[in-house]
Amino acid sequence: MQVLLATKNQGKITEVKEILRDTGIELVDIKSLNVDVSVAEDGKTFEENALKKAYAYHVATGLPCMADDSGLEVDCLNGEPGVYTARYAGEKATDKDNIAKLLYEMRSVPRENRSARFVCAIALVLTDGTVIITKASCEGIIAFEERGNGGFGYDPVFYVPEYKKTFAELDEEVKNHISHRAKALAKMKRYLEKLGVIV
Repeated sequence: MQVLLATKNQGKITEVKEILRDTGIELVDIKSLNVDVSVAEDGKTFEENALKKAYAYHVATGLPCMADDSGLEVDCLNGEPGVYTARYAGEKATDKDNIAKLLYEMRSVPRENRSARFVCAIALVLTDGTVIITKASCEGIIAFEERGNGGFGYDPVFYVPEYKKTFAELDEEVKNHISHRAKALAKMKRYLEKLGVIV
């Protein structure tokens, strides 16, 4: 089954392809179709934004379409940056800009109060109108400084105590097992198996 993956984020594309490689799903990149749809990610939840993206690209291409919206929730910041994760430091902010702002905002927060989680919602719109939405999270804490060269986004400051490493230091195989996106995709796979879409 061909599924359009509605993201321009190369890190996400690589991650999702790796996690779904054994499903028989052929992921199509929006760049390969030369399609670009403007979607205002103005939903109040990750689920709303994921569904908006998936539906918009499905309508534009006619293909089954999968989209995710994911982000970081920091407890001491009342759940921020949340749905504003990618643009925490401004509309055109880089990963470095966002991390710098986060570390500045948390500069005086002690380790025991730096709990956070990555959250991922995935929406899949099928050609028969079926809509599946899954959501999952991964708990961790915000480190005091960046560590590691892997991953993308906030990975260098998202520390997982169980592994004593940030997401950016984890082996890809481990990250693709414990991450918020991996867990949400695992739920999606189970739904698709029940529907008989994949075996």
